[in-house]
Amino acid sequence: MVLVAPTSISDLTQGLAEELSALDSRLRTTLDSEVLLIRSIADYIVSAGGKRLRPLLVFLAAKAIKPEASTKKAIDLAATIELIHTATLLHDDVVDDSDLRRGRPTANAEFGNPASVLVGDFLYSRAFQVMVGTGNMRVLQIVAEATNRIAEGEVMQLMALGNLDLTEGDYMAVIEAKTAKLFEAAGALGAIAVDADASGERMMAEYARRLGVAFQIADDVLDYRGDAGSLGKSLGDDLAEGKLTLPIILALARTSSAERQWLCSVIRSNRDTHDHEHLPRVRMLLESCGALDASMAVAEQYAASAADQLASLPTTRAKSWMLELCEYSVRRNV
Repeated sequence: MVLVAPTSISDLTQGLAEELSALDSRLRTTLDSEVLLIRSIADYIVSAGGKRLRPLLVFLAAKAIKPEASTKKAIDLAATIELIHTATLLHDDVVDDSDLRRGRPTANAEFGNPASVLVGDFLYSRAFQVMVGTGNMRVLQIVAEATNRIAEGEVMQLMALGNLDLTEGDYMAVIEAKTAKLFEAAGALGAIAVDADASGERMMAEYARRLGVAFQIADDVLDYRGDAGSLGKSLGDDLAEGKLTLPIILALARTSSAERQWLCSVIRSNRDTHDHEHLPRVRMLLESCGALDASMAVAEQYAASAADQLASLPTTRAKSWMLELCEYSVRRNV
């Protein structure tokens, strides 16, 4: 598969505008609360929008398997995935001390850390209420496993901060848990929404898992190579937190002894200071040693392997969009 393509998913979101509008309505209804602060934060985060990539995977997986099927059953499953994803973002921004997401202040910057954590918990509980309403034990099993693995991945990442001996395998284990697992769940739930058999569920889950890995690696590259205005968040946050992502891991293996020693000192100090001072020089180092290009090559391999999972499906608009997502995951600007 040749990856050549889009830097946005606007065509896809326009094509699924009806489903996304229904999703937005479902989210607003689900997040309604008598508690004013919960309503305020819920409205703040829902109105921020975002790519809605995980819910899109639910809708696309359903349509790719049964193009003629209604996506009505998928609305609740897509809402469940988005609620869980949003809850993880609220918690992540507190843990990472982030102050910018989707081009505006994070919820914790706007409302404070305690409120963000507690409303994140509220979103988790609401997600499970929606799932219970489906009456499908397989849905509960998939999402319960996913949320457990996401939590494990976040703890693994926390333990890995500043660990200069972190290997590529260690890094992959973290992103498989904290990012790819929810993608995988989204693909599986889309198949379940149209009563697909076990093989259809496995196909969509594996497609989405590989897509999630590609997306996360590309995201880690964009943290050094992207444009803050387009991304809607600060660049260099991973470096500032002392987080070793694939570009840094590869750079430590490719640079000279003196460069490696300097880079290690930056990572050690940043774990405590959260400093962006050295970002320009680090970006130059990652480019010159080829670590960013090498990381993107790994992302492209995963994107291509995700596309390969769909080979047995008939050609439909949904399948074409899913193939475009593989390209978008590694070619996007945002």
